[in-house]
Amino acid sequence: MKCLVMGGNVKVLGKAVHSLSRIGDELYLEPLEDGLSLRTVNSSRSAYACFVFAPLFFQQYQAASPGQDLLRCKILMKSFLSVFRSLAMLERTVEKCCISLNSRNSRLVVQLHCKYGVRKTHNLSFQDCESLQAVFDPASCPHMLHAPARVLGEAVLPFPPALAEVTLGIGHGHRVILRSYQEEEADSTVKTMMTEMSIGEEDFQQLQAQEGVAVTFCLKEFRGLLSFAESANLNLSIHFDAPGRPAIFTIKDSLLDAHFVLATLSETDPHSKDLGSPEPAPQLQDYSTPHLDDFANDDIDSYMIAMETTTGGESSRALPSVSLSPGPQPSHSPDPHSEEEDEAEPSTVPGTPPPKKFRSLFFGSILAPVHSPQGPSPVLAEDSEGEG
Repeated sequence: MKCLVMGGNVKVLGKAVHSLSRIGDELYLEPLEDGLSLRTVNSSRSAYACFVFAPLFFQQYQAASPGQDLLRCKILMKSFLSVFRSLAMLERTVEKCCISLNSRNSRLVVQLHCKYGVRKTHNLSFQDCESLQAVFDPASCPHMLHAPARVLGEAVLPFPPALAEVTLGIGHGHRVILRSYQEEEADSTVKTMMTEMSIGEEDFQQLQAQEGVAVTFCLKEFRGLLSFAESANLNLSIHFDAPGRPAIFTIKDSLLDAHFVLATLSETDPHSKDLGSPEPAPQLQDYSTPHLDDFANDDIDSYMIAMETTTGGESSRALPSVSLSPGPQPSHSPDPHSEEEDEAEPSTVPGTPPPKKFRSLFFGSILAPVHSPQGPSPVLAEDSEGEG
């Protein structure tokens, strides 16, 4: 395989690599007859991304030498990202980029031709691998949004950089709402901040979704795709279904195609009922602390085929979560102080755990209740030398 990228397309390739680096730690590179494919998936298999650069994107493109089979390789994302680390440097100094696969030495050679005759050659080791492919059909999703990436990029700017998840929904008047996902805690007495952005239907080129639908997905991967689409001035399509079903983000152009498949939370956002849903949201028996591994519980695994799996399987990804629901607690040694504390608590509505009792579940075995001592306190200080 050998391909040659010229001029400004080098920066476009570098931006694509930066977007992929937000998802996975390994890059799957596969030359195809219809273009060069760059794919990745995260460790929990809750996010998948693919870029396919058409032969017209390159000044020269050769998928395989005559008489040779197409090669597939897997390399570390950090190694390939180091070649395109500085996008400003690529734009200022790099004139062309040559990428070739050397099957004899198991090396991926990336050569940057810079100004003044400077050449930078990177020899990256790789491993042979199977083809990484996700089977998905955006047309099967009942809800679809299509808008310039700039519109959605400006909408996510107010959200904090460390925000993990964001909820996308349709509100009254077919307004698209982006809201920070917050799970209310049972013992929380302080109102947490919630950020919400509303976009009018007129800002979208196409909007096919009913009012009240909402899905929650990771914001980090979404921002990576938006950054790439904004830099290339491209439009973005979002296809989604019910909560728990993967959301599909697509970019189509004559020179490249991009697909991002992100898992969504299977539990309904408790705030989504304010979006104007015609049907009541399903009632959850208990609220639990949101965990990043909740995304691994949806059915995105059914979309992944021909890929490497971990030895632990599904059980290795399942982590115990702390349940806040009232219920039978494991038996433990009786504590007279804790029994007195429980009897002193006022009666509450059945099914609602009082905040005081919730705190005692975590700290009762460590922090004993403080009782005022009976009788005079003993004197611990010694007599001074001047007395007695």
